[in-house]
Amino acid sequence: MLRGYAAFVYLFLYAPIALIVLFSFNSGNNASDFQGFAFSWYVKAANNKLMLGALKNSLVVAATSATLATVMGTMAALALQGVRGPLRTIFDGLTYVAIMVPGIVIGIATLIALVTTFDAANALIAGIWPGEAPPKLGLGYGSIIAAHTLFAMALVIVIVRARIAGMDRSLIEASADLYADPVATFRQVTLPQLMPGIVAGFLLSFTFSFDDFVIAFFVAGSQQTLPIYVFSSIRRGVTPEINAIGTAVMLFSLTALITAQVLLRRGRKPAG
Repeated sequence: MLRGYAAFVYLFLYAPIALIVLFSFNSGNNASDFQGFAFSWYVKAANNKLMLGALKNSLVVAATSATLATVMGTMAALALQGVRGPLRTIFDGLTYVAIMVPGIVIGIATLIALVTTFDAANALIAGIWPGEAPPKLGLGYGSIIAAHTLFAMALVIVIVRARIAGMDRSLIEASADLYADPVATFRQVTLPQLMPGIVAGFLLSFTFSFDDFVIAFFVAGSQQTLPIYVFSSIRRGVTPEINAIGTAVMLFSLTALITAQVLLRRGRKPAG
Protein backbone atom coordinates (compact mmCIF):
# COMPACT_ATOMS: atom_id res chain seq x y z
CA MET A 1 0.00 0.00 0.00
CA LEU A 2 2.82 2.40 0.86
CA ARG A 3 4.62 1.52 -2.36
CA GLY A 4 1.47 2.27 -4.33
CA TYR A 5 1.12 5.61 -2.55
CA ALA A 6 4.74 6.47 -3.29
CA ALA A 7 4.28 5.51 -6.95
CA PHE A 8 1.20 7.75 -7.15
CA VAL A 9 3.10 10.70 -5.64
CA TYR A 10 5.98 10.34 -8.12
CA LEU A 11 3.52 9.95 -10.98
CA PHE A 12 1.73 13.13 -9.90
CA LEU A 13 5.05 15.01 -9.75
CA TYR A 14 6.67 13.83 -12.97
CA ALA A 15 3.80 13.03 -15.34
CA PRO A 16 3.25 16.72 -16.29
CA ILE A 17 6.97 17.09 -16.99
CA ALA A 18 6.89 13.97 -19.16
CA LEU A 19 3.95 15.42 -21.10
CA ILE A 20 5.88 18.63 -21.76
CA VAL A 21 8.78 16.60 -23.12
CA LEU A 22 6.45 14.49 -25.25
CA PHE A 23 4.55 17.40 -26.76
CA SER A 24 7.78 19.27 -27.50
CA PHE A 25 8.19 16.73 -30.34
CA ASN A 26 4.67 17.36 -31.66
CA SER A 27 4.49 17.99 -35.40
CA GLY A 28 1.23 19.93 -35.08
CA ASN A 29 0.57 23.47 -33.88
CA ASN A 30 -1.58 22.48 -30.90
CA ALA A 31 0.35 22.03 -27.67
CA SER A 32 -2.17 19.53 -26.29
CA ASP A 33 -2.93 17.48 -29.43
CA PHE A 34 -0.12 15.15 -30.43
CA GLN A 35 -0.24 14.71 -34.21
CA GLY A 36 3.14 13.17 -34.95
CA PHE A 37 6.80 13.02 -34.01
CA ALA A 38 9.06 15.84 -35.27
CA PHE A 39 11.96 18.11 -34.26
CA SER A 40 10.58 21.16 -36.07
CA TRP A 41 9.78 23.11 -32.89
CA TYR A 42 13.33 22.75 -31.63
CA VAL A 43 14.58 24.13 -34.94
CA LYS A 44 12.11 27.02 -34.72
CA ALA A 45 13.16 27.79 -31.15
CA ALA A 46 16.83 27.75 -32.17
CA ASN A 47 16.05 30.35 -34.88
CA ASN A 48 13.96 32.59 -32.60
CA LYS A 49 16.01 35.79 -32.21
CA LEU A 50 14.02 37.03 -29.22
CA MET A 51 14.52 33.73 -27.43
CA LEU A 52 18.24 33.67 -28.27
CA GLY A 53 18.62 37.20 -26.92
CA ALA A 54 16.88 36.23 -23.68
CA LEU A 55 19.03 33.10 -23.48
CA LYS A 56 22.18 35.18 -23.87
CA ASN A 57 21.04 37.49 -21.08
CA SER A 58 20.35 34.53 -18.80
CA LEU A 59 23.76 32.99 -19.49
CA VAL A 60 25.58 36.27 -18.81
CA VAL A 61 23.66 36.90 -15.61
CA ALA A 62 23.99 33.31 -14.38
CA ALA A 63 27.73 33.08 -15.10
CA THR A 64 28.49 36.43 -13.45
CA SER A 65 26.32 35.94 -10.37
CA ALA A 66 27.52 32.35 -9.89
CA THR A 67 31.16 33.44 -10.08
CA LEU A 68 30.66 36.27 -7.58
CA ALA A 69 28.60 34.10 -5.25
CA THR A 70 31.20 31.31 -5.35
CA VAL A 71 34.12 33.60 -4.58
CA MET A 72 32.40 35.56 -1.81
CA GLY A 73 30.58 32.52 -0.42
CA THR A 74 33.81 30.51 -0.17
CA MET A 75 35.56 33.39 1.58
CA ALA A 76 32.65 33.75 4.00
CA ALA A 77 32.59 30.00 4.73
CA LEU A 78 36.31 30.02 5.54
CA ALA A 79 35.92 33.09 7.73
CA LEU A 80 32.98 31.60 9.65
CA GLN A 81 35.13 28.62 10.69
CA GLY A 82 36.92 30.92 13.11
CA VAL A 83 33.71 32.27 14.66
CA ARG A 84 32.50 30.63 17.87
CA GLY A 85 29.77 31.08 20.45
CA PRO A 86 26.54 33.07 20.06
CA LEU A 87 27.94 35.06 17.14
CA ARG A 88 28.35 31.81 15.18
CA THR A 89 24.71 30.94 15.87
CA ILE A 90 23.59 34.34 14.61
CA PHE A 91 25.54 34.00 11.36
CA ASP A 92 24.26 30.45 10.85
CA GLY A 93 20.70 31.64 11.33
CA LEU A 94 21.12 34.52 8.89
CA THR A 95 22.57 32.15 6.28
CA TYR A 96 19.69 29.68 6.49
CA VAL A 97 17.07 32.43 6.64
CA ALA A 98 18.40 33.79 3.34
CA ILE A 99 17.67 30.39 1.77
CA MET A 100 14.29 29.91 3.44
CA VAL A 101 12.80 33.34 2.64
CA PRO A 102 10.39 33.08 -0.34
CA GLY A 103 11.67 34.42 -3.64
CA ILE A 104 8.86 36.94 -3.95
CA VAL A 105 9.88 38.51 -0.64
CA ILE A 106 13.50 38.72 -1.77
CA GLY A 107 12.40 40.23 -5.09
CA ILE A 108 10.21 42.91 -3.50
CA ALA A 109 12.77 43.77 -0.83
CA THR A 110 15.59 43.97 -3.38
CA LEU A 111 13.48 46.14 -5.69
CA ILE A 112 12.67 48.61 -2.92
CA ALA A 113 16.28 48.75 -1.76
CA LEU A 114 17.64 49.27 -5.28
CA VAL A 115 15.08 51.91 -6.26
CA THR A 116 15.73 53.85 -3.04
CA THR A 117 19.49 53.63 -3.54
CA PHE A 118 19.28 54.61 -7.21
CA ASP A 119 17.10 57.63 -6.44
CA ALA A 120 19.57 58.92 -3.86
CA ALA A 121 22.57 58.20 -6.10
CA ASN A 122 20.96 59.84 -9.16
CA ALA A 123 20.15 62.96 -7.13
CA LEU A 124 23.75 63.13 -5.95
CA ILE A 125 25.13 62.60 -9.46
CA ALA A 126 22.81 65.27 -10.89
CA GLY A 127 24.08 67.75 -8.29
CA ILE A 128 27.77 67.28 -9.09
CA TRP A 129 27.61 66.40 -12.79
CA PRO A 130 29.04 69.27 -14.90
CA GLY A 131 26.92 68.58 -18.00
CA GLU A 132 23.20 68.92 -18.65
CA ALA A 133 22.54 65.19 -19.10
CA PRO A 134 23.99 63.29 -16.12
CA PRO A 135 24.03 59.47 -16.25
CA LYS A 136 21.30 57.69 -14.35
CA LEU A 137 21.46 54.42 -12.49
CA GLY A 138 18.58 52.02 -13.09
CA LEU A 139 17.43 48.43 -13.08
CA GLY A 140 19.04 46.03 -15.54
CA TYR A 141 21.89 43.54 -15.69
CA GLY A 142 23.51 44.86 -12.53
CA SER A 143 20.37 44.64 -10.41
CA ILE A 144 19.65 41.04 -11.48
CA ILE A 145 23.24 39.99 -10.86
CA ALA A 146 23.27 41.65 -7.42
CA ALA A 147 20.00 39.99 -6.35
CA HIS A 148 21.03 36.54 -7.57
CA THR A 149 24.49 36.84 -6.06
CA LEU A 150 23.15 37.66 -2.61
CA PHE A 151 20.82 34.66 -2.60
CA ALA A 152 23.22 32.19 -4.22
CA MET A 153 26.01 33.18 -1.84
CA ALA A 154 24.05 31.58 1.01
CA LEU A 155 23.90 28.31 -0.95
CA VAL A 156 27.66 28.37 -1.51
CA ILE A 157 28.32 29.05 2.18
CA VAL A 158 26.27 26.02 3.24
CA ILE A 159 27.89 23.71 0.67
CA VAL A 160 31.48 24.82 1.29
CA ARG A 161 31.06 24.70 5.07
CA ALA A 162 29.78 21.14 4.80
CA ARG A 163 32.90 20.29 2.81
CA ILE A 164 35.12 22.01 5.38
CA ALA A 165 33.52 19.95 8.15
CA GLY A 166 34.48 16.72 6.34
CA MET A 167 37.95 17.86 5.39
CA ASP A 168 41.02 15.89 6.46
CA ARG A 169 42.67 18.37 8.84
CA SER A 170 45.70 16.16 9.44
CA LEU A 171 47.02 17.29 6.06
CA ILE A 172 46.79 20.93 7.14
CA GLU A 173 48.59 20.13 10.38
CA ALA A 174 51.26 18.24 8.46
CA SER A 175 51.72 21.23 6.17
CA ALA A 176 52.24 23.48 9.20
CA ASP A 177 54.71 20.99 10.70
CA LEU A 178 56.69 21.15 7.46
CA TYR A 179 56.95 24.97 7.84
CA ALA A 180 54.65 25.86 4.97
CA ASP A 181 53.28 29.41 5.18
CA PRO A 182 49.48 29.91 5.38
CA VAL A 183 49.20 30.94 1.73
CA ALA A 184 51.01 27.83 0.50
CA THR A 185 48.94 25.63 2.82
CA PHE A 186 45.71 27.09 1.49
CA ARG A 187 46.79 26.84 -2.15
CA GLN A 188 48.25 23.32 -2.03
CA VAL A 189 46.26 21.60 0.73
CA THR A 190 43.02 23.38 1.67
CA LEU A 191 41.85 24.54 -1.74
CA PRO A 192 42.19 21.13 -3.48
CA GLN A 193 40.10 19.53 -0.73
CA LEU A 194 37.46 22.25 -1.00
CA MET A 195 37.38 22.28 -4.79
CA PRO A 196 34.56 19.70 -5.22
CA GLY A 197 32.33 21.73 -2.90
CA ILE A 198 33.31 25.00 -4.57
CA VAL A 199 32.53 23.68 -8.06
CA ALA A 200 29.26 22.17 -6.83
CA GLY A 201 28.32 25.51 -5.28
CA PHE A 202 29.09 27.27 -8.55
CA LEU A 203 26.93 24.84 -10.54
CA LEU A 204 24.01 25.13 -8.14
CA SER A 205 24.29 28.94 -8.13
CA PHE A 206 24.42 28.99 -11.93
CA THR A 207 21.36 26.74 -12.14
CA PHE A 208 19.39 28.86 -9.70
CA SER A 209 20.21 32.10 -11.49
CA PHE A 210 19.55 30.63 -14.93
CA ASP A 211 16.14 29.23 -13.91
CA ASP A 212 14.97 32.05 -11.65
CA PHE A 213 11.88 33.99 -12.64
CA VAL A 214 10.43 35.51 -9.48
CA ILE A 215 13.40 37.60 -8.33
CA ALA A 216 14.44 38.54 -11.88
CA PHE A 217 10.89 39.64 -12.71
CA PHE A 218 11.03 42.34 -10.02
CA VAL A 219 14.55 43.68 -10.64
CA ALA A 220 15.12 43.10 -14.38
CA GLY A 221 13.88 46.49 -15.55
CA SER A 222 13.90 46.54 -19.35
CA GLN A 223 16.13 43.45 -19.62
CA GLN A 224 14.57 40.09 -20.41
CA THR A 225 15.91 36.75 -19.23
CA LEU A 226 14.81 33.39 -20.60
CA PRO A 227 12.28 32.63 -17.81
CA ILE A 228 10.75 36.09 -18.27
CA TYR A 229 10.53 35.49 -22.03
CA VAL A 230 8.79 32.14 -21.47
CA PHE A 231 6.33 33.73 -19.05
CA SER A 232 5.55 36.50 -21.53
CA SER A 233 5.07 33.96 -24.31
CA ILE A 234 2.65 31.66 -22.47
CA ARG A 235 0.39 34.60 -21.73
CA ARG A 236 -0.45 34.49 -25.45
CA GLY A 237 -0.95 30.71 -25.32
CA VAL A 238 1.20 27.62 -24.91
CA THR A 239 2.75 26.29 -28.13
CA PRO A 240 5.00 23.30 -28.80
CA GLU A 241 7.86 25.80 -29.11
CA ILE A 242 7.45 26.69 -25.43
CA ASN A 243 7.48 22.98 -24.63
CA ALA A 244 10.72 22.62 -26.59
CA ILE A 245 12.32 25.53 -24.73
CA GLY A 246 11.15 24.15 -21.40
CA THR A 247 12.53 20.70 -22.21
CA ALA A 248 15.92 22.11 -23.20
CA VAL A 249 16.13 24.23 -20.03
CA MET A 250 15.13 21.25 -17.90
CA LEU A 251 17.82 19.02 -19.43
CA PHE A 252 20.43 21.72 -18.96
CA SER A 253 19.45 22.25 -15.32
CA LEU A 254 19.35 18.52 -14.56
CA THR A 255 22.80 18.07 -16.08
CA ALA A 256 24.22 20.82 -13.86
CA LEU A 257 22.50 19.47 -10.74
CA ILE A 258 23.62 15.89 -11.37
CA THR A 259 27.18 17.08 -11.99
CA ALA A 260 27.13 19.03 -8.72
CA GLN A 261 25.85 15.98 -6.84
CA VAL A 262 28.55 13.75 -8.33
CA LEU A 263 31.24 16.24 -7.35
CA LEU A 264 29.91 16.44 -3.80
CA ARG A 265 29.90 12.65 -3.45
CA ARG A 266 33.41 12.35 -4.84
CA GLY A 267 34.53 15.06 -2.48
CA ARG A 268 33.21 13.13 0.54
CA LYS A 269 34.97 9.84 -0.26
CA PRO A 270 38.54 10.87 0.65
CA ALA A 271 37.34 12.43 3.90
CA GLY A 272 35.56 9.17 4.82
